[in-house]
Amino acid sequence: MFEYTHQQVRAAELIRQADNERLAREAVRGRRAARREAAERACSDSGAPVDGRPRRLRSTRTA
Repeated sequence: MFEYTHQQVRAAELIRQADNERLAREAVRGRRAARREAAERACSDSGAPVDGRPRRLRSTRTA
């Protein structure tokens, strides 16, 4: 009987952990979306064309 209750407690613990991780992922997704929207608004407010590419290359060009 002890093993059954231990398994039930462990299962409930894993479910809570999964819920917390899902909430954390949703929060990260929301922050990314908010950042993206703010960047789009900043680009459209400045009058610069928005094509989805960075303005500068991240590394220097090679010869």
